[in-house]
Amino acid sequence: MKNLIIVESPAKAKTIKNFLNNDYEVIASKGHIRDLPKSNFGIKIEDGVFTPDYKIDKDHKEIVEKIKSLSKKAKITYIATDEDREGEAIGFHITQAIGKDTESFPRIVFHEITKNAIDFALKNPGNIDMDKVNAQQARRLLDRIVGFKLSGLISSKIHRGLSAGRVQSAALKIIIDREREIRAFVPIDYYTIDACFEGDIQAELNIYEGQKIKKQSITDKTIAEKMLEALKKLPYHVGEIIKKSKKSPSPPPFMTSTLQQSASNLLGYSPTRTMSIAQRLYEGVETNNGTMGVITYMRTDSLNIAKEAQDMAREKILKDFGEKYLPKKPKVYSTKNKSAQEAHEAIRPTNIGFTPQIASTYLKPDELKVYTLIYNRFLASQIEDAVFESQSITFVCDKGEFKASGRRLIFEGYYKILGDEDKDKLLPDLKSNTPIRLEKIQNNKHTTEPPPRYSEASLIKTLESLGIGRPSTYAPTVSLLQNREYIVVEKKQILPQEDAFKVIEMLEAYFNEIVDSAFSASLEDKLDEIAQNKEDWQEVLKNFYDPFMQKISEGKLNIASQKVIIPTGEFCPKCGSELVKRSGRYGEFIACSAYPKCKYIKPQDKEDIQTQEVDEVCEKCGKPMVKKHGRNGEFIACSGYPECKNTKSLKNVPNKTQAINEVKCPECGGEIFLRRGRRGSFYGCGNYPKCNFITNHQPINDKCPECGYMMSDRIYRNKHVQECIKCKHRIEVP
Repeated sequence: MKNLIIVESPAKAKTIKNFLNNDYEVIASKGHIRDLPKSNFGIKIEDGVFTPDYKIDKDHKEIVEKIKSLSKKAKITYIATDEDREGEAIGFHITQAIGKDTESFPRIVFHEITKNAIDFALKNPGNIDMDKVNAQQARRLLDRIVGFKLSGLISSKIHRGLSAGRVQSAALKIIIDREREIRAFVPIDYYTIDACFEGDIQAELNIYEGQKIKKQSITDKTIAEKMLEALKKLPYHVGEIIKKSKKSPSPPPFMTSTLQQSASNLLGYSPTRTMSIAQRLYEGVETNNGTMGVITYMRTDSLNIAKEAQDMAREKILKDFGEKYLPKKPKVYSTKNKSAQEAHEAIRPTNIGFTPQIASTYLKPDELKVYTLIYNRFLASQIEDAVFESQSITFVCDKGEFKASGRRLIFEGYYKILGDEDKDKLLPDLKSNTPIRLEKIQNNKHTTEPPPRYSEASLIKTLESLGIGRPSTYAPTVSLLQNREYIVVEKKQILPQEDAFKVIEMLEAYFNEIVDSAFSASLEDKLDEIAQNKEDWQEVLKNFYDPFMQKISEGKLNIASQKVIIPTGEFCPKCGSELVKRSGRYGEFIACSAYPKCKYIKPQDKEDIQTQEVDEVCEKCGKPMVKKHGRNGEFIACSGYPECKNTKSLKNVPNKTQAINEVKCPECGGEIFLRRGRRGSFYGCGNYPKCNFITNHQPINDKCPECGYMMSDRIYRNKHVQECIKCKHRIEVP
C-alpha cells in the first residue's frame, strides 16, 4: 500500500516523484478541480450566510475519480499544493471532492522542489489552514459578486460584452486617470542657461542674483536673453569644490512584482510570459543533477532568505570575488508591504552551484534569461555595496553661479555581478578661487512633456505600491484587461480603448468605491486579516454585499442608458414592431425594438453602402477597387461584387515594433499582430495573404507538451490557462 501525494501540476508531480522511492505515488489535480459555475451566480445567500455552490469542472471529472480511487487504496494521502492561499484552497477542494474531512489529510508545504525540501516536508506535516482557505473563498466570492452583478448592469447600460471586476476596474481607473492627464496636458516652453568652461566642463545655471532658479521657472524668453547677455560679459572663478563618498546599496532579491518589472524592462517579457517561465523553473527542469526545481516559489511578496541559502551565497562570493566583496554580516531585507507573508522566501536559486553558465546547457533560451536574472540578483543581494565619489564644482561671477557635477566608481560591489551601464563622469582637478575662462554660454529652449503612459511593468509597480491585488493577481489582471479589449499594449505602452473610458465614467459616477484604490486596498487588508483569523469571512462578505446590492438596484433605475436607439419609421418583418437604429460594439445597425423577444437584424442593403473608386485594381479579376463603408468602418472591395468578393483593409499592417511579444508564426515564421476584423479582434500573421494563420487567443512562445504546436494565453471559464492552438490541450496557470 503506497502513500499518495497530491499536487496541482503534472510537471511538479514528475519532479517530486524523482526524489521519492516506490512507497509514494504522486498525482496532479491539474489546478482547481472545483469552482463556482460559469452559467449562473453560484452563491446562495440566506439569513446573511453566503454558501458557494462549487461544481467539479467537466474537464476535471476524470482526474477527480482517479484521485478518489488512489486515495482509497493509499496508506496516507498528503496534500502538497502550493504554499499560498490559492494552493491552500485547492487542497481544501480536493479533500471535499474526495469526500473526507480536511483533518484526514496531512498538509505538506515547501518553498522549493528539491530532495531536501521534500524530505523535510514529509517529516513535518501539518493541517490545511482553514483561515487561509476562507480568505481565498472570500476573495473568490467578492470577485464573483462584483463581476456578475456589475458586469450585467454595465452591459445593459452601454453594450453587451463589457465587464467589471474588483481588481481589474481599480487597475483600469489608474490607466484611465493617466490618459486623462496626458490629454489635458498643456505643454509649456521654458529656458535654461548652460555654459561650457575651459577643459570642456559643462555647467548649469544654479543661482542668479542670489535667488535660486529652477530650470522650468525661466518661461519668459526676453528674461532669459537678458540674463544671457549679462552673464556673457563677466569674469568667472572656481568657487566651492565638494567631493563626497557615497554608497549605492546592493539591491534586494526578487519578489513577484520586481521580477515581473525587471523581466519587462530588461527582456521585454510580458508579466504573463515571465510567470509562465518562472513556473517551469520552479516545478522542475533538467539540470546536471537530474530534474529538479531550480528556483523557489515565484508568487511571493517576501524578501526573506533562508540562512542556508545566505551561507551558500557567501561561500561563492568569497571563492569567486575575494574577501573585500564579502560583507561582514549576511544582508537581510524587509519589504515595505505590511501585509507581506514573511513566512515565505524571496525568489532565489535553489542551488547556487547551478550557475547560468552550467544552466545554458540545460535550459531553453527564455528559461535561461529569466533564471540568469534571478540568479544574479540573488547573488548581488549578498555582496558588498558599491561606492561612488560624487563631485561638484561651482563657477562664480558677480551675477550668478554655475554648477558642474560628476562622479566616479571607487568600488564595484554588486556591479561586479550586475554590471554598471553608467559611465563615470569625471571633473578635472581644480583649485578654489582660481580664475577660469568661459568658453561658451547659450540659452536652450525646452518644452515640458506629459507624464508617460504606463507600461505593464510600471502598472504592476503602481498596483503593488497602492496595495491593490497580491502577487498572484498582477499578471492575470493585466492579461484580463487585454482580453476584454479595454487596453492594448503598443511599444510597451498601455493604451486604453474607448470602452474603457465609458465603463470607468459610469463606475466613477455610481460605484466609486469599486474603482477607488484605497477601498480596494482596504478590502485586501480585510482578506489578510481573515487569513490571520482576525476577521470573520462571512461578516466581511455581508458588510460588502448589502450596500453594494443597494447601489446595483439604484443603478438599474437611475443610470441612463448610453445605447444609441433611433426610430427608423420601418417595421420588423417578423413581429411587426418598429425597427430602430442601434449603436453596438461593432458600429451602427438596424434591428427590432422588441429585442430580446425578437432578434431580427436588418441586412445591410447595397444602397446603404457608399462606394468611391480608389486608384487600385482587383488582383483577382482586374476590375477597379472601390472604397466602401460597412459596420466595421471603411474598407476597399472589388467593384465586381458579388461575382468577385475580394476585399482589403484600409489599415496598414502594423510594423514589427507592434508585434505581439515578438512571437513568431508557427506556419511561416512571420510576425504575429493584433488585428481587428468583422467579428472583433484576432491575432494573425503579418505575411497575410501569403500566410493565413489566425487565432482568437494571444499566442505565446511556449510549445504544447502534447503535440508541439504553439500555445496561447487566455481566460477559460474564469481561469487563467495556456491552451494549444491546434489540439486544445490546456495547462492552468495558478
